Amino acid sequence: MTSWLFAPTPVPSLPIVGRPERFPVRRILCVGQNYAAHAREMGSDPSRPAPFFFSKPADALVVDGADPAYPSATADLHHEIELVCAVGEDGHIAGWAVGCDLTRRDLQAAAKAGGRPWDAAKGFDQSAPCGALTLGALPDPAAPIRLEVNGVARQTGRLDDMIWNPSEILAKAGELWTLRPGDLIFTGTPEGVGPLLPGDKVTATIAGLSPLNFTVQPQ
Repeated sequence: MTSWLFAPTPVPSLPIVGRPERFPVRRILCVGQNYAAHAREMGSDPSRPAPFFFSKPADALVVDGADPAYPSATADLHHEIELVCAVGEDGHIAGWAVGCDLTRRDLQAAAKAGGRPWDAAKGFDQSAPCGALTLGALPDPAAPIRLEVNGVARQTGRLDDMIWNPSEILAKAGELWTLRPGDLIFTGTPEGVGPLLPGDKVTATIAGLSPLNFTVQPQ
């Protein structure tokens, strides 16, 4: 029997709609600028270059209705609603969820300017709120995707606005990593990303999937 110097951290997991089991999360990969309008608002060319990826640690997940805290070391926290796909035992997409890629935008801008990694801007604690997982096929590949802050729409679009669709993203990710059951992929965000403040109430929805709701807590 293995003995540990201290107790291992519990495995991060997502609830599953209509099932008592939970989906164990191994790691989180994220696709950058996968909607043309968002690419333009971030100052990039929205033509169809190969998708690029960054990552978040699995324990960045915020689930089960919990509320993330406003992070340290930033004055410009941004929301980015995303369709999340979950890799199953056969290496294919097993299910779908609504996620929010929280971003320290000021740290990201500084990293971009200096040609440095984005880890501190993207992979911080509680940076990946995510709703419950719906197993099976995506209910509507052209579904509307929408994020509201305090009841006011900030981001709206359709899933078929993606530059690379989920199957293509999975294939491209598989060229870079050996994908395993439990991997999550955040598939990019539509235009309209913007700031969040402590006390802001976020409602993120994709038609056919369990909605994501959270309130940003003070530090």
